[in-house]
Amino acid sequence: MKKILFVCHGNICRSPMAEFVMKKMVRDAGAAEEFEIASAATSTEELGNGVYPPARRILNAHGIDCSGKYARQITMRDYEYYDLLIGMDNANMRNMKRFFGGDPSGKLRMLMDYTETPGEVADPWYSGDFEQTWQDVNAGCSGLLDDLLQ
Repeated sequence: MKKILFVCHGNICRSPMAEFVMKKMVRDAGAAEEFEIASAATSTEELGNGVYPPARRILNAHGIDCSGKYARQITMRDYEYYDLLIGMDNANMRNMKRFFGGDPSGKLRMLMDYTETPGEVADPWYSGDFEQTWQDVNAGCSGLLDDLLQ
């Protein structure tokens, strides 16, 4: 079983979008039993809050339900438990490396590195552009799934 943790700053926009998009993709591929997928935050700012309403709306518009998801922070156990910890931007990567004391097992990756346009997932918290974030997350998860199923 491949265990994946998506990580962003607050765990209310990008990382839960990636979590639920990836869960749908693995279900659609008939591979749900081969994966454990979750998401978490690097910060404590949104702990216990649900998915941000505009993020929830765009997921729902694509037939994806994210009800029951509440923000949580990464833990030291996450680094040991998950096979991949996927950050959305450079700040997430820096914060994870600081939190985990580096990346000795090479588990930290950027989601957009699995696309033809490596870089950062657009942050809708600042831009308000949840459609661009949806496109980034969808492309990243698609590339990640292709990579994992090879």
